[in-house]
Amino acid sequence: MTGSVSTLTHQKDSREAGLELGRTIRKGLSGAAADAVIVFASAEHDYARLLGALAEEAGTQVIVGSSSAGEFTHSAAGEGCVSALGLRSDDMRFAVGIGRSLMASPAAAAAHVVGTFSGLAGRSMPYRSALVMTDALAGYTDALVEELTLATGGNYRFFGGGAGDDGRFQETHVFAGTEAVTDAVVALEILSTHPLGVGVSHGWVPAGAGLRVTEIEGSRLIGLNGAPAAEAFEDHAEATGQHFDRKDPLPFFLHNILGISTGDAYKLRVPLGVNADGSVSCAAAIPPGAIVHIMKTSEASAVFAAEQATRAALAALGGRRPGAALVFDCVATRLRLGRAFVNELKACAELLQPAGFVGCNTYGQIARSEGQFGGFHNCTAVVCVLPE
Repeated sequence: MTGSVSTLTHQKDSREAGLELGRTIRKGLSGAAADAVIVFASAEHDYARLLGALAEEAGTQVIVGSSSAGEFTHSAAGEGCVSALGLRSDDMRFAVGIGRSLMASPAAAAAHVVGTFSGLAGRSMPYRSALVMTDALAGYTDALVEELTLATGGNYRFFGGGAGDDGRFQETHVFAGTEAVTDAVVALEILSTHPLGVGVSHGWVPAGAGLRVTEIEGSRLIGLNGAPAAEAFEDHAEATGQHFDRKDPLPFFLHNILGISTGDAYKLRVPLGVNADGSVSCAAAIPPGAIVHIMKTSEASAVFAAEQATRAALAALGGRRPGAALVFDCVATRLRLGRAFVNELKACAELLQPAGFVGCNTYGQIARSEGQFGGFHNCTAVVCVLPE
């Protein structure tokens, strides 16, 4: 890789923020235009003004990213910010793809994205990957990842996440060029002469016995072991000496999420609220008939998970040094850890140095790679490392 620039701005004026980021990227690339820019922005910004100014100063329309729920780099973090990674490379090629009307058809949206991938037509570069950002509130992310995998014959590594909106859960956007779109998925295709590394880890373990999902409607968990789902959380709270309030359950849920048993691991889902009928609304769908556990973790476990994900990504580089990285973690992790979330970022920074990274807190994380636990996740650290 010829060069990379990781940067973050606290500038509140959206056009000024885009100009600042673009200038920093140009300066870090010795005045050259970026080949691609990845950007994550708080819901406080006017995305059209931000992206237009960024493209103007960075010298490229090859821009992909999303709205987010906390932005950071290896050296800075905050809320209400914009983080960006500018890339220039002689041994990587980049292209932007977008799929619209995600709610109507995840398969069609995936097909539109993959239709822009040049790596399917030839093998001029042997390694194929894509950063994928999706409108999380549109749903169907599990299905989307499966459709992307099928459409590419399993030959691409995918990483990324669900767009956020500062924890408001009202409207999330994905970015393609200078356009910000809802009900859509975007991807930055990365073709490279050397492998990218992707690592995934969450650090949660079961806190109780397995429970059968006896009734589910999409992301609304209705029944566990034949009883209203909320009762299982109430029983767990009583057994562990915790406070559970059906009217304000999120403080409890942030520390007691669900883990879907996959045989040798657990795919996480965050409960968000309790409905009048005792059902529990979750951040993503759970398969009917699945065995789930109420899970537990600690601050130390979250840091260890970030370290594990980073080490796995570095190990996948085939001996090459890291040139830049992208880090994703859940907004629920940031809310649960509070100020201690920076310890997770510090752990990643120490392992990746001297390479920098850019990332954000997302509404779910995407990872699909050889030898890695794949699909759509909650409360999971996902790290992608680009080789030097």
